[in-house]
Amino acid sequence: MAAPTFFGTSCCLRRAARIFAISHSHTLRSNATLSFQRNLCSNLLSVSTSSASGVRQTVQALKGDADLLLKGVGDRSITKEVKHILEMARRASLKREILHTDFLTPPVLKESMQVLERLADVKAISQGGYPQAERCRISVGHPEELTSDPDIISALSITGNFQFEPCSHGDFLGSILGTGIVRDKLGDIILQGEQGAQIIVVPELVEFLLSTLVKVRNVPVSCTKIPLISLDYEPPRTKSFKTIEASLRVDALASAGFKVSRSKLVDMISNGDVRINWIPVTTKGTTLKRGDIVSVSGKGRLKIGEINSTKKGKFAVELIRYL
Repeated sequence: MAAPTFFGTSCCLRRAARIFAISHSHTLRSNATLSFQRNLCSNLLSVSTSSASGVRQTVQALKGDADLLLKGVGDRSITKEVKHILEMARRASLKREILHTDFLTPPVLKESMQVLERLADVKAISQGGYPQAERCRISVGHPEELTSDPDIISALSITGNFQFEPCSHGDFLGSILGTGIVRDKLGDIILQGEQGAQIIVVPELVEFLLSTLVKVRNVPVSCTKIPLISLDYEPPRTKSFKTIEASLRVDALASAGFKVSRSKLVDMISNGDVRINWIPVTTKGTTLKRGDIVSVSGKGRLKIGEINSTKKGKFAVELIRYL
């Protein structure tokens, strides 16, 4: 059979674009639909002049429609950030370049990595400096380009005499942000007791912090750049125990995990003091699942472990308390 002509291929692609746009018209405003159709036609026509692999990439992009990929990401603010990262990943794969995010919060990091894993032509690597890092950067690109971990994070040691004036995580964070940098450029802060702290930052801010960060609260400090291998972190200490509950609701499990009354836990939920996977929860009936992290202000964090049903129809739940 003869190969299709450029004109025939272009017409088919334009027709496919119009059908796709019409089928989505109930979710898009008229102006957005016209803009989407024009952009899609333009992209499809440009692909028609490339190789067959380019056509396959376009089909994959259509199948990986952002709305479908983002389905299940509950929080609106997180959805917005993940969508931005998704667009960045597709751009990186198409242009065969490697792009990097700023430091991401744990929930955005988790949702982003889950979405990126579903893209065939995108590879994603997260880096935070050490295995237990909460705030990480994501590097994205085509698998053939992203073959190793990019050098996108640096570490600094902040030292001073903190023996008579201990400083908290908030003290170090406040002093660092007080130099004028934004939170997205800063990763984890690892407290070192009387010696100070170690911090993870983007490489381009190392020299700036070395010259501008001279005090944490009232303690004079000095900063030095250190290799990531010198980060002095400790694996989190935990205590595991089991509880039998009639439901997997957050008020039931958190009450058992933090040893507080159910009524007090409900009040804390109402006050915004309870978070699930770092996202504030406002409903006491929210159901938990294995792997969820529950944080309660002033109480710490709790991880949900194994969940099994009992013969009496209840739940045997493993609770892992961070000490």
